[in-house]
Amino acid sequence: MTGWGKKWPAPAKINLMLRITGQREDGYHLLQTVFQLTDLCDWLTFRPVDDGRISLHTPIPGVAEEMNLTVRAANLLKQEIGCQQGVCIEIEKNLPMGGGLGGGSSDAATTLVILNRLWKLGLSVERLMQLGLQLGADVPVFIYGHAAWAEGVGEILKKIDVDEKWLVIIKPDCHVDTKEIFSVKDLTRDSKSITMADFIAGQHQNDCVAVVRKIYQPVEKALVDLARFSEARLTGTGACVFAQFDCKESAVEAYETLKKQWQVYLTKGLNRSLLLDALV
Repeated sequence: MTGWGKKWPAPAKINLMLRITGQREDGYHLLQTVFQLTDLCDWLTFRPVDDGRISLHTPIPGVAEEMNLTVRAANLLKQEIGCQQGVCIEIEKNLPMGGGLGGGSSDAATTLVILNRLWKLGLSVERLMQLGLQLGADVPVFIYGHAAWAEGVGEILKKIDVDEKWLVIIKPDCHVDTKEIFSVKDLTRDSKSITMADFIAGQHQNDCVAVVRKIYQPVEKALVDLARFSEARLTGTGACVFAQFDCKESAVEAYETLKKQWQVYLTKGLNRSLLLDALV
């Protein structure tokens, strides 16, 4: 089976820690973060077309097709290789947009990885990660396909294994503008760098959380409500907040209670991406 017409996963990520350690001259912030993947996924299907065009089977309302990250990823791959092939991409969208779970970036990563295979391009994972970085700072980790300690702007990755706990994720009814958060004057930009051992020992602060809580009341409320069940944390710049649970029963109890008033997800943290498993 070639993989045409098959559903391919594009998993969500969470940031288990986020420190801002500086700022480059071009405005990009220098980070330390830990990415973990989850079993909550968008699903992408690729179908060959004869006219060489890249298109979406169902365009997302409010997003111009040529600006969709999957379309941009496919076109970038075509430009890189100079290939004339086309594809129609179908996206089963389960991950919320603008939630800090990396949905658009993950869709782009799955597009690069799978079209590299379906079009028989033979690009290395490293080259795909370089291409992915042109689309967004979070794209490389989804191509990498493993929980990672990340530095730089998030693109320098080192494999890390962390506890694969149950997760309850709340998506507040707001969209957090990452650029806005990173431009706030009061944002901490001089956190001291830590080591992987420091993180494993329990240092998992998110330098964005104070600013996001202050500006976005729905995020503040979600953090308070989730904290009744377990330590509530922000992923990336949000808007999604999450809590980890050692056992499924506790996670289910929190999920069942919170879903009465929130958009909420029950999932599991994974060190290895479901996309890598699907490629085997």
